[in-house]
Amino acid sequence: MSVTELPLKPGRSRDGRALQKGQQTKAAIVEAALGLATQIGLEGLSIGALAEVTQMSKSGVFAHFGSREELQISVIREYHQRFEHEVFYPSLQEPRGLPRLRSMFAQWMHRTSVEIDSGCIYISGAVEFDDRPGPVRDALASSVQTWHAAMRRAITQAKEEGHLDAGVDEDQMLFEVHGLILALHYEARFLKNPGSIHRANTGFEHILQRYGAAAPARPAKSAKLARPARTPKE
Repeated sequence: MSVTELPLKPGRSRDGRALQKGQQTKAAIVEAALGLATQIGLEGLSIGALAEVTQMSKSGVFAHFGSREELQISVIREYHQRFEHEVFYPSLQEPRGLPRLRSMFAQWMHRTSVEIDSGCIYISGAVEFDDRPGPVRDALASSVQTWHAAMRRAITQAKEEGHLDAGVDEDQMLFEVHGLILALHYEARFLKNPGSIHRANTGFEHILQRYGAAAPARPAKSAKLARPARTPKE
């Protein structure tokens, strides 16, 4: 019996190796496309531009997606998956209620501060596709709505735990918190106003307090800082 006639072990078939390689290649293309999209937007993506960046043929890139639209949707899915892993899942480690809500906003702010230089696909995509119905817009909207649902649930849990007033309107609070993120992108990325991140964090604390949350405890100042020693007069 020759080598080619020997039975291959499970999971080691030629088809399996080819499939794994194809998945790796597709993942690499999506990675490159995501990097491009954060710089030039989803609308700027094209099979040709991506082929040039990945040093592949246009037909090679096209074979993994079939259309420019499917490429854009794949980028949105990858972006959303990373958003969940960086923002949502770490916050689930915090206790229900205000600690989890604070963590979700803190993680969101951290990601936003990083994206001030690179750009946010949720925000740039909304500008590009707000009046263009279709699968790409649907994928974008679905991703944002999924995140909003998670934030709304965290607000509801904070009410249930007694950390916020029982009469808080979850949709109104979510609207105001989301508004801070949008304002931060505009102020920091477009206008490049210093102190924007601090103002966004301050705005979040104001929202919490207005809806019944206690102000966070501040570290006590040392006696030396609170009461500086006076120099004796000569």
